[in-house]
Amino acid sequence: MLSKRLIACLDVRDGKLAKSIKFVDTKDIGDPVEKAREYYLDGLDELVFYDITASSDRRKIMLDVVEAVARQVFIPLSVGGGVRSVADATDLRLAGAEKINVNSAAVLRPALIAECADAIGDQNIVLSMDIKAVEASSQCPSGYEIVIDGGRRPMGVDALAWAREGERLGAGELVVNSIDADGTRNGYAIELTRRISEAVRIPIIASGGAGIPDHLFDVLTQGKADAALVASMVHYGDYRVSELKGHLHDKGVKMRMSW
Repeated sequence: MLSKRLIACLDVRDGKLAKSIKFVDTKDIGDPVEKAREYYLDGLDELVFYDITASSDRRKIMLDVVEAVARQVFIPLSVGGGVRSVADATDLRLAGAEKINVNSAAVLRPALIAECADAIGDQNIVLSMDIKAVEASSQCPSGYEIVIDGGRRPMGVDALAWAREGERLGAGELVVNSIDADGTRNGYAIELTRRISEAVRIPIIASGGAGIPDHLFDVLTQGKADAALVASMVHYGDYRVSELKGHLHDKGVKMRMSW
């Protein structure tokens, strides 16, 4: 059995660490480079960096911030926000990113996934999906819809169908980010995560809603996620990375431990 992973997410806006609730009420809360180093030294498995306004502002990601983070951590660094081409992905790789996250631009032009996978390897391409629960319809029979541009633009695309298509096009991993759970600290969207995990064969990263250690346990077991992504619960100092991994290890979840 492969070890489960604990991933911290740095949402960055104008070079500063930011946090929102349900993709709105975004506030600046610190220095992303400082936090990246803190989590790395405390045993984090992987780091995700999102430039959360790059897509909506129609600009490229801030490479200088990516480079600064990459100099401080020596674990896999996954970066997204404003990736629209192989050239963008290549720039991020040169800046120190190991994995490239595609999201809004891939929904608008799905061939981007295959192009990036061909250029830098499917194991390095992560399809990040921002998902909102809706009333089931012919467009979205699962009851889950893809939303792009930082939660601003509903697309009428069924999340389960998009997950399967992303896998077919060459994505090596999927991030299942629940807009409804984001920042609430009430727990992950377990049913959504489980349904997507059962729909594809590639690893699933659960995102949105972590508030207490047992939320991670629930999504890694009941939700069948391969990794749990955290933000608020570590950014605000409620829990340390090592504490979360120790809790999961003690409950029988296979984790990469540093002791």
